[in-house]
Order: sequence, then C-alpha cells, then structure tokens
Amino acid sequence: MNSPSTLVAALEHHAVISPRSRALIAGTDTLTYRELAARSRSVARALAAAGVGAGDRVVHLALDTPAVYELLYGCARLGAVLVPVNWRLAPEEIAYILGHSDAGVVVTDDPGRVGATGATVVEVAEYPAWRDRAPDRAVGEFSATSDTPVVQMYTSGTTGRPKGVVLAHRSFFAVRGLLDSAGLDWIDWRADDVGLIALPSFHIGGMWWATQGLNAGVANVVLPVFTAVDAIRAVRENAVTTSCFVPAMLLLMLSEPGVGASEFASLRKIVYGGSPIGPDLLARAVEVFDCDFAQIYGLTETGNTAICLPPADHRADRRRLDAAGLPYPGVDIEIRDEDGTPRAPGESGEVFVRSPARMVEYFADPDATAATLSPEGWIGTGDAGFLDDGGYLVIRDRVKDLIIVAGENVYPAEVEKAIAAHPGVHDCAVVGAPDDRWGERVHAFVVARPGTEVTTRDLARFLAGRLAGFKVPSRYEFIDVVPRNPSGKILRRELRERFWAGRDRRVN
Repeated sequence: MNSPSTLVAALEHHAVISPRSRALIAGTDTLTYRELAARSRSVARALAAAGVGAGDRVVHLALDTPAVYELLYGCARLGAVLVPVNWRLAPEEIAYILGHSDAGVVVTDDPGRVGATGATVVEVAEYPAWRDRAPDRAVGEFSATSDTPVVQMYTSGTTGRPKGVVLAHRSFFAVRGLLDSAGLDWIDWRADDVGLIALPSFHIGGMWWATQGLNAGVANVVLPVFTAVDAIRAVRENAVTTSCFVPAMLLLMLSEPGVGASEFASLRKIVYGGSPIGPDLLARAVEVFDCDFAQIYGLTETGNTAICLPPADHRADRRRLDAAGLPYPGVDIEIRDEDGTPRAPGESGEVFVRSPARMVEYFADPDATAATLSPEGWIGTGDAGFLDDGGYLVIRDRVKDLIIVAGENVYPAEVEKAIAAHPGVHDCAVVGAPDDRWGERVHAFVVARPGTEVTTRDLARFLAGRLAGFKVPSRYEFIDVVPRNPSGKILRRELRERFWAGRDRRVN
C-alpha cells in the first residue's frame, strides 16, 4: 500500500490502525488518533456552517493547544487553508495579516486583538462548544492531492510587510519520503517515540515538526508556549524521546539552575536549527543531553528543512560542525554570484535551493512569487555561503547583513561565533554601522553571562588572532538581551536602526 501523501489521509490511517494510540498530550489531557480524527470532522462541520469552503483561510491566533491541530485537519478536510498567526505581533501587524488573508474564521484567545473584521470570531474558551454544536451530518470532503494548499505561514516581517507563504500537503511529506527512499535516518521516527512540540505552530519549524510526529503516528506533547522550565518538565514527565529546538532554547534549558543529564535521560535525538549555534553551546548540549543531534537548515519558502547535518557529523569526527549540512537526496543546491552565475566549490555567493517541499506561492502576490520562486523551482535564500569539497553547505550570513569595511567583506555570523566562544559571553549580535573613514564599522552587542564581568579590553584581547583585524568590532555595547524573533533569529534590523535611521541608503 502506498504511504499517505495528504494530512487527512495520514490521520485517518492512524485512526484506523492504532485508534487508541496517543496523538496529542497537553498537560494532563490526552487525545488519541481516533479522537483527533473525530474532532477534526466536527471542526470541518463547524467551519462549513460558518461558510468556509475550499480555498478559504482560517486564522488561529492563540497559544498552542490541541485546537490548532484540530483546525489544521478540519481545514484540510474542506480544502481550506489554516493561517497560524504569531500572537506576539503588534495590533497593526495582526490587522494586516487578517486583512491580507481575508480570513473567514478567526479562533483566538483574545478577541480584542482581532479588531473589526467580517470573519466569524471564535474565542478559545468557547471553541469546544462551537466545534461540537454544528449539525451532526456529513460534510462533503475535499479531494486533496499532495499539491493542494493547506497552510499559510506569514514570514517574520523583519523587512517590509510580511508575506503569506502558501504550503501544500507535500511540504509536510517530502523530506520524510526522501530520507526513507534513501534509507537514511537523519531525522527518523520510531513506534515508541514521544515527540515534544516546543516551537510555536505559527513558525514553520513548529508546524513542520508537529506534522512529522502526527504523520508517523507517535505521541506528541504540546507546549502552549516555550519556557525552559516547562520544556524540561515535559521531557521528564512524558519520557520525551525527540524534539526540535532553536539554539536559544537549548541555551535557556542548559542555563536552568541544577539542570543535569538525568533530566534528559529519555532523549535519543534532538533536531535543531533556525540560527547558527556556537561551538561551546553545542559541545555543552551534546554532553548534557547525551543523545544524537541533527542540524537542519531551510526557509519557510522551502517548506522548512532542505539541508541536514546528520548525527554522524556530531559524533567522534566533528570536522563538519561549521557546516549547515548536506542537501537531502532529491534536493538541489547552487551557489550563485550577483549575476546569477553558479560559483565553484569553495567560492561564496547566495545560496539557492530547489526542493520538492517548496512553497506554492506568496498569497495574492504574484510579483513577489516570481521574484523568489523561479519557473524551474529554484528559491533564493538571501543567505551567503559556499559548498566545501565534500558537498557540505557552509553559511556565512544573510546577504543583506553584509558589512563592508574599507572594501573588505565582513559576515556578522562569523564575528558573532568568535565572540560567543568567550567564556564570559552569554549571547551577542553584530551589525554594521556607518563610519566616515572606513564606510562601515563593526558594532557588537554583547550579553555577559550572569555573575561574570566582561570588558571591551577582554573581548579585544580574546579576538586577537582569532579574526582578521578588519573583522574585529571597533565598539562593544553591553545589553541585557539580544532581540530575536520567535524562530530565534536575531532582529538585526532592529539593532541597526538607530545607526541608519534617516538615511536613504542602509549601506555606506
């Protein structure tokens, strides 16, 4: 029998073969696969009663609970598209997304944030009653294919207005299929696994990770919102075996007082990505968590992960830890210069990816779609990097974050990695600031480890010999926290703003 290729088909498969198996765990509440399938049918009836049909958008604007996954499968049954929205956004940003997506239904834990809209607004507290009061009659289910849109994720909006990235069912099946076909266990699921969904559903990493566990038919623990304490408790109390984190989450968990290996005895594999990880943090994580690690790299537009640094490269021979990883079988990578010409191995340029998991389009934005997704399926990542002699992708930084000092290129990620290696540094970020003499200068924001004192002189001495002179920051600014978006990426534009505000050009 062929493996399911749509979300509803996968859910129904597990509801039939293992109906009593746990699908979702939220605190003391547990939802089996049979119950999840039944609830998703109730959601489909409620959505249909509200006038939702194929192609319509349904917004989830709330902390994560099993409801978001009930909505996901309910939408999929109708051919509708779920739009998980970052509840941390400002009212103006939320209003833009609600208007842009033209949502027919909004499920929210704070109706006051929705504002004026023609959508049916369902408060989370009333959601179960709304879900279950729809007439108990069959709803004509949409005949989806792997190319049918099912989720719309809005980009983080660190530059300009956010775009709605439309993802089809294939975005949540392609990587698993590629790995299975090649017989690789870089990211794998076992029958007795318990996954922890620590990333939010409004982030592609969170939605992708949740669907991987549900497609595999294993138990999945849902955190309403990540905190280190809650994540550690969830691992311990549920005997979690695998999870996906951004490096900042690993750092927070490792920073909890008294935390040790015994807290994570059940873990067998951690997948991480979303931002670069420092060598000291990774070494500490490997030691304390004492399990396999796999690094992933990708974009919302590529359907999440397209590159993986396998567990084997995290073990004895760690020469490749500076790399993002290898493309999955069936995923293509090219490095191109500014003119679009492919670069040779070892030569830096913008990273382009072609993956079967890639997005369908940017919703209602054909110009942006054409500028990002080529007819041949290539997507420009906006990241600068190169392919080494082993075919591993090494990321230098975002192309737009490039700093040019007296004609020399400086990649912030490289400087940040060097600073982060200082034992007194907890976190850091590097940006380019205008300089009358050199064009731009390197400015570092540094967060010291609690209980330690780090000075500018300490850092300058530490970096001497580790970085070329023109890469060493000319100034250091000590701050309490580095601003990051929900996926863990540094909000570099926010840090640069005071240096470049009022200038027509953001380069010097």
